[in-house]
Amino acid sequence: MNTPSAKIVQDELARAADPEKAAFFPKFFKTGPGGYAEGDVFLGVTVPEQRRIARRYKNLSLEQVRELLRSKVHEHRFTGFVILVEQFERADEAGRGLLFAFCREHLAGMNNWDLVDTVAPRLMGEYLLEHPEHVPLLYDFARSPVLWERRIAIMATFAFIRAEDFTHTLKLAELLLHDEHDLIHKAVGWMLREVGNRNMAAEETFLDRHAGEMPRTMLRYAIEKFPPAKRKHYMTRSPSPSGRGPG
Repeated sequence: MNTPSAKIVQDELARAADPEKAAFFPKFFKTGPGGYAEGDVFLGVTVPEQRRIARRYKNLSLEQVRELLRSKVHEHRFTGFVILVEQFERADEAGRGLLFAFCREHLAGMNNWDLVDTVAPRLMGEYLLEHPEHVPLLYDFARSPVLWERRIAIMATFAFIRAEDFTHTLKLAELLLHDEHDLIHKAVGWMLREVGNRNMAAEETFLDRHAGEMPRTMLRYAIEKFPPAKRKHYMTRSPSPSGRGPG
């Protein structure tokens, strides 16, 4: 049997490519001029297929994972990041620290919302939950001019939410309240909704303070599961414009 390598993973992804999806994905992920993922390249491989391949090569060396994460092809990077998450979840304390550092070195490759949403909660957030001394990194990311770092900041707090710790989600949501990008509006609203799923009072306290200044898309995501009357109550307090698109 051949030693697992980035090339073998790339070959498997190429065999799994679907030409119709290769034509659709660039539009869905906004890869055209001026899009948030301008220039990204897609083979047309479904997420379930990428995850299946990642599981098969979950023991790929970090040297070979690096080749995937540096690729211009989206599915190469996605599969590489899924392999990192798989390794992180099986690693001991020292290994988790190594993988967290490795991930931070390759943030440039985490340049679309599906990549961020796959890695930020399950690897970066989990590590920061275990190592609160490094949590200030999230606030640095939230102030970053890089869209994806700002999305990492709020999405990483999903790990904290699952642990019933809402502090950083609410603080970062406040910090990102006036962010101009639609993908941040959606991510912040999503995480506020997750807070509400576990502690409605905590979410409502935030909304009572900020609903009137929240972008409408952010607010809609946050109150999606509210009863109709309560949704109407909060929506009438938000004059901010809506965002559109996937993510």
